[in-house]
Amino acid sequence: MLIIFDCDGVLVDSEILASQVLSRYLTGLEFNYSFDDCNSPRFMGLPLSKVKDIIEAETGRALPDDFIDHIHAADHAFFQDRLQPIDGIGAALDRIPNSKCVASSGEPEKIVNSLTLTGLLDHFGQHLYSGYQVANGKPAPDLFLHACTEMGYEAGRCVVIEDSRAGVMAGVAAGMRVLGFTGGGHCGPEMPELLRDAGADVIFGHMRKLPGLLDGLTA
Repeated sequence: MLIIFDCDGVLVDSEILASQVLSRYLTGLEFNYSFDDCNSPRFMGLPLSKVKDIIEAETGRALPDDFIDHIHAADHAFFQDRLQPIDGIGAALDRIPNSKCVASSGEPEKIVNSLTLTGLLDHFGQHLYSGYQVANGKPAPDLFLHACTEMGYEAGRCVVIEDSRAGVMAGVAAGMRVLGFTGGGHCGPEMPELLRDAGADVIFGHMRKLPGLLDGLTA
């Protein structure tokens, strides 16, 4: 069984930091998006290109052409001395003997940087897959199907760990079992229901539970 981990909000507690970056940027351009707006579940798990499309559609205004590049650079700088691993993830990864990989909407450099800063990169080696490598980002299944193919697994033998509605939907569309994680700093009380409604098989709130949940699926 292959375990496919999202990165932001599952391995590293980055979503709440990224929401701060996005809200400050938009406020500087006089877009009326607060931190709470940017930290909304509707943005979570989406590639920045889709976030850009949503904001432009809602406001009727165009964002600068360098929006995505600017946010990438701002995230990188903001994460350097602030990014932390999700509580308990290192110990959980040590206890999971299955093959593992990462499949994240983020650009490849961001994935490597986040896992390096938090000391998690060695758990995955080169098995890192980005939404920038496929035609359609989450909630489309392309990224998860790409990851399982590269790892040599059939979709039915994969379990996805996700924290966003878009990510859960992508895993379900790929024909994989999905565990919804609600322990990231960005998650509010509405997240368990949102992830369950999106199709998650199981909802859990701390990584200490993950090895046991996976053992149960294997059994």
